[in-house]
Amino acid sequence: MKHTLIIVLVSLFFGLSACSTTSEQSVYAQMGGQQKVEEVVDNFITEIEFDPVIYEYFKDSNIDRFREKLIEHVCHLTGGPCEYTGDTMVQVHTGMDITETDFNRGVDLFINAMDKAQISHPIQNKVLAILAKTRKEMLYI
Repeated sequence: MKHTLIIVLVSLFFGLSACSTTSEQSVYAQMGGQQKVEEVVDNFITEIEFDPVIYEYFKDSNIDRFREKLIEHVCHLTGGPCEYTGDTMVQVHTGMDITETDFNRGVDLFINAMDKAQISHPIQNKVLAILAKTRKEMLYI
């Protein structure tokens, strides 16, 4: 009986320790690090390319620069080791007059990109919660 209790307590301790380690990891690490961030961004660019409405916002963009800066931004915002060196969200989006409908469509495309990169839904929710903080810096400016 005593040995069973000790085994249960040890198992519980190690189980809880594993949970706290995961929750202490950055969202960047939980996503899978740099490789996954790059995969998501590449998937997102492909999603944009095949969406006629959202593509209009990007048709004159330097896609290589967009890719580089979006990778930096996602990496930085999710707690990765990157420093974001691009313009502010307001600077980038001023004059684009992005509507809520189009913004939400872009979010859907980003979710598709994460799905294709096999990012789990709980981690996707964490990423979206972080990125949602930049929403007001993109709409109607």
